Amino acid sequence: MSLHSSSRPSSPERSAPPPLPASFEREDLHEQGGPPARVVLLTGPSGSGKSSLAACSGLPVLTLDDFYKEGTDPTLPQLPDGGGADWDSPLSWDAEAAVAAIEALCRTGRADVPVYDIATSARVGAAGLDLGGAPLFLAEGVFAADVLARCRAAGLLADALCLRGRPSTTFRRRLARDLREGRKAAPYLVRRGLRLMRAERSIVARLTALGAHPCAKPEALARISAARATHADAVGAAARS
Repeated sequence: MSLHSSSRPSSPERSAPPPLPASFEREDLHEQGGPPARVVLLTGPSGSGKSSLAACSGLPVLTLDDFYKEGTDPTLPQLPDGGGADWDSPLSWDAEAAVAAIEALCRTGRADVPVYDIATSARVGAAGLDLGGAPLFLAEGVFAADVLARCRAAGLLADALCLRGRPSTTFRRRLARDLREGRKAAPYLVRRGLRLMRAERSIVARLTALGAHPCAKPEALARISAARATHADAVGAAARS
């Protein structure tokens, strides 16, 4: 599992923010009298710093790890060595429900989302997420890039980012977090961490092949700031037209 952390989203001073991707368009920014929101998808290997970046972005955050399937779901993929469910496979995650929540937030500004407990591999409740009128929000999780094409096709995408760094740093950060939060038994976390460290470059390659822009935290924050500014300008222009 992204065996996930939840933090909640100001950005450092920076100059000349990078240009936004072609997927960000200024048309269709108002729907039935009000501008819809757009989503910035934030992905990267487990432990790459997605939640901490989201917390300092200043944007509302949809935690995509809450859309994992439950441990009793018969469709869960299994590890080839018989070590249990493969929580690092996109098939362990409910992409349909995640896309539905993203679309609801973009179209209406609100969505009901599950609350997932990683330690028990179960959904333990539900919560309402309200954007409070914000025209941009983050959706962060290890499988965010797996819904990138659908968000782009639906006209919901502002940007898509993939955090990357040194695999050894990611390993230490992930293991410390997972042990601190008691996500799984320590031997499992160590085995999984070593496996993910060895696979990290291929994980990043897969996510970038799906369309996410690979970058470190400073560039990610700069692109998020650029998306906010561009979207605010576009919403203002739509309101005046």
